[in-house]
Amino acid sequence: MTGDLFDNVAEAQPPREEIAEGAVLLRGFAKPIESELIAAVRAIVVQAPFRRMTTPGGYQMSVAMTNCGECGWITDHTGYRYDPIDPRSDVPWPAMPPQFRDLARRAAEQGGFAGFAPDACLVNRYEPGTRLSLHQDKDELDYSAPIVSVSLGLPAIFLFGGMARSDKTRRFRLVHGDVVVWGGPSRLAYHGVAPLADGEHTLLGRQRINLTFRRTR
Repeated sequence: MTGDLFDNVAEAQPPREEIAEGAVLLRGFAKPIESELIAAVRAIVVQAPFRRMTTPGGYQMSVAMTNCGECGWITDHTGYRYDPIDPRSDVPWPAMPPQFRDLARRAAEQGGFAGFAPDACLVNRYEPGTRLSLHQDKDELDYSAPIVSVSLGLPAIFLFGGMARSDKTRRFRLVHGDVVVWGGPSRLAYHGVAPLADGEHTLLGRQRINLTFRRTR
């Protein structure tokens, strides 16, 4: 009985939910190609392994990450930036898989942003207890393009606020296959991820993988 109740609640969720002006949540949008996405992530990690980067302030990030695309986001003692070269291997980041690029384009279009052509994809790995503090994505040169964020694996609580860190945040439970798109008036909204609850996902085990697509220039 309890399982049926929760299944009905999940089915009742709208496939497209506007969470702010210029921001939408697309439930299950990436699920039809989950196998291709996971296989692509595993191939990327072989070339550019996950690592926990250090912030300019000397703090190690709890989220492990890597990148693919024409450039990748990195942080070290010199600051935050995009770079075409992986500093660990001193070679270019892996190319962005076609299915990544196509998914990001289609999701952005659903959010009202036609013609999105990302040149970077941040691949983040969350493990139980890992969190991402409220922040703005502002290292890109052009804010006219949206951010497209894809959730795979364990559920997470996504926090979405306003233009100031002190603005009230709303909480959204993201599950495997959900995609969030934000741009326009919400492009610089503060957002983050609450500490990841423990669990076991059928395909990815005790982790959440987040793909974040951006146009950096």
